[in-house]
Amino acid sequence: MRHGNKNNNLSRTASHRRALLMNLGCQLITYKRITTTVAKAKALRSYIEPLITKTKSTDTKEAISHNHRIVFSYLNDKAAVKELFTVVAPKVVGRPGGYTRIIKLGARQGDNAEMAMIELVDFNDVYGKSVETAAEPAKKTRRSGAPKKKTDDVVNAEAVTVENTEIPVTDSTTEEKKEA
Repeated sequence: MRHGNKNNNLSRTASHRRALLMNLGCQLITYKRITTTVAKAKALRSYIEPLITKTKSTDTKEAISHNHRIVFSYLNDKAAVKELFTVVAPKVVGRPGGYTRIIKLGARQGDNAEMAMIELVDFNDVYGKSVETAAEPAKKTRRSGAPKKKTDDVVNAEAVTVENTEIPVTDSTTEEKKEA
C-alpha cells in the first residue's frame, strides 16, 4: 500500500531523484523549454513552481538573500539561480501561480514512452501573445434583434462616391516581348 506517498518516485532512490529533478530544473530555467517524459515533467512541475514562487517575494534584502540560498540548495547552479532571479522573476511577478505548461507530444520511437514538453508559460511567444490580445466577448442582451442606428461617420462614408478613374494596366508579358 502507498498511503500518504504523494510524490512519484520515478523508480529512483531519493538522492538520484533529487539529482534528476535538480538537473531538469536547471535546464528548464536555462532554456525555458525542455522535452522529457510525462511522469518526469509532472514531477518537475511540483519541484520548480515553489522555487519560482520564492523568487517573487522581494520584501527586504535579508528575505531576498535568504530566498537565494533556499533556491540554490534546490538547484546547485549559480547561473540558473541568477537567471531565475533576474530574468524569470520579473516576468512572473503578476502571475498568481501556474508558471509551467506541459504539452504532450506522443510516444517516443524507441521505447514507446509518453513524451511531453514542459515550458515556462511567460516565455512562450505563440501562446503569450494571444492571451494579451484576447478581446472581451460581445455583451449579450435580451433585447430584440433590431438593427442598430448608424453613426454619422458611417452615413458620411456611404454618401461619398468614388469616381470612375481609369488605371493603366500593364501586361508584364507584353513588356518582356518589347524588350526582346
